[in-house]
Amino acid sequence: MGKVYTKASEALAGLLKDNMTIAAGGFGLCGIPEHCIEAIQLSGVKGLTIVSNNAGVDGFGLGKLMEKGQIKKMISSYVGENKLFAELFISGKLEVEFNPQGTLAERMRAGGAGIAGFYTRTGVGTVVAEGKEIREFDGHQFVLERGIVCDLGIVKAWKGDAEGNLVYRKAARNFNPLAAMCGRVTVAEVEEMLPIGKIEPDNVHTPGIFVQRLFKGDHFEKRIEQRTTRKIA
Repeated sequence: MGKVYTKASEALAGLLKDNMTIAAGGFGLCGIPEHCIEAIQLSGVKGLTIVSNNAGVDGFGLGKLMEKGQIKKMISSYVGENKLFAELFISGKLEVEFNPQGTLAERMRAGGAGIAGFYTRTGVGTVVAEGKEIREFDGHQFVLERGIVCDLGIVKAWKGDAEGNLVYRKAARNFNPLAAMCGRVTVAEVEEMLPIGKIEPDNVHTPGIFVQRLFKGDHFEKRIEQRTTRKIA
């Protein structure tokens, strides 16, 4: 069977299970795999550990999974837009592993590249470094961070082809390539499905080797997390 499926539920069939780890692409609400998240919500799986830059917002994005009590742990770097997240965290009902944003990105990239860990100066002397190995290089202290490998990666791309080659649009090219890399199996949803050969090799952001299943989404809400305007003088 090829890589192309008709919808999210079919692409995720047989992949979802309780207590699994999922890497989710996107930044805030930009470039999030909306259809995959909805299908995961409807599947009812629980005890999930989600690796994502953010936790969505109340009622949308990963916030949908949080509302249903499906997420056990978040490994994230920014979670400031979700009130339910804060409530669950403060009450001890949600485990949270905070990462500096660049560290999280590199942990995901390293996992996808088969790198077990790396040393970084970021976080040394803070709670981020607690319980981790510290080594000195060239007179500076570095903390050991482990690469991240997840059971499943879910991503959203602008364009894709039947081989799974993906192109992201603008700010959506943030954590999506990393989530695609660090998933043992990756499912991608795309806005436009192109014939093989129509994407110039130099324009490919995620090679098809990292993508096992993909489908064309029929509608994307593309919500804006916050919009701030100033009064016209």
